[in-house]
Amino acid sequence: MSFIWPIMLLSLLLMPLFIALYLRHQQRRRRLATSFGSLRFKPAADHPPGWRRHLPPFLFLTGLTVLLLALARPEAVVSLPRIEGIVILAFDVSGSMAADDLQPTRMEAAKTAARQFVAQQPLSVLVGVVAFSDSGFSVQPPTNDPNAILASIDRLEPQLGTSLANGIFASLNTLAAEEEPAARLYTNLTPVPTATPTPVPAGLYLPVAIVLLTDGENNQDPNPLEAAQLAADRGVRVHTVGIGSPAGTTLEVEGFTVHTQLNEALLQQISELTGGTYYHAEDEAELQAIYQNIDPQVVVKPEKMEVTSIFAGASLLLILAGGAVSLLWFGRVP
Repeated sequence: MSFIWPIMLLSLLLMPLFIALYLRHQQRRRRLATSFGSLRFKPAADHPPGWRRHLPPFLFLTGLTVLLLALARPEAVVSLPRIEGIVILAFDVSGSMAADDLQPTRMEAAKTAARQFVAQQPLSVLVGVVAFSDSGFSVQPPTNDPNAILASIDRLEPQLGTSLANGIFASLNTLAAEEEPAARLYTNLTPVPTATPTPVPAGLYLPVAIVLLTDGENNQDPNPLEAAQLAADRGVRVHTVGIGSPAGTTLEVEGFTVHTQLNEALLQQISELTGGTYYHAEDEAELQAIYQNIDPQVVVKPEKMEVTSIFAGASLLLILAGGAVSLLWFGRVP
């Protein structure tokens, strides 16, 4: 245990003074009892108070001690469960996302569902945004600022082809920049090779996840399964969300005829390889329900917390108990 205002602990030096005053009062009581011992007074009770006489002052002085400790604002390390994690929303911004089979368009429906997901997250969850088509790039580093997240989602617009691997790579790079900010600082030291990350044991996943949303089949290199394996080695779950029909659909996008076909088997492989879940959304309602099912993990994390209120409450209870016992037994407050 530590204290925010340790200087206030000096107030505990008053307790020996209070104890000395109480002992002096008891000595005076005994002297008076001895002085009038020869007089024949009828005793007030059949049995003398004995130890009961000392209980109310003991409770009162203990409560005062705890109250003085509370003045120093104590802190303790407490393990509390809470929802915590980092979620990267990776949006496919290929041209087919402008299709209007989901109203008003696939892209707008995905953005609406993502906005609702962001609004439901506590401040302990960081959300980042990545966009990918034939390449991938970070739009918003992980943050708990909903305004920044929503602004980055609003900037997304349909572009070119689809490379799932680049979407995963961009998401992993965004996570790496969040975990190792010092790597972006300038230094004049001689660079050394980066150590190969140690793979995470199977089944052990950190509260970090990527939500990969796409409406088409992969048509760009590199191999998305290699990117998924890299995510699995780092303990990052990839939830894949497929929009559209596995049978394929011909869409009119900005005057061009585009044939898009959802590769469900590939998306399922990616999610299974990383310990994530595959979802298929055929309409806007399903898409919104999917986001509600993607929750960060509940973790138990030791944190230093101020416990002044606990000490103050305990001191108040002790002082009240001392007063109540004294009134009950002796009809007075100690």
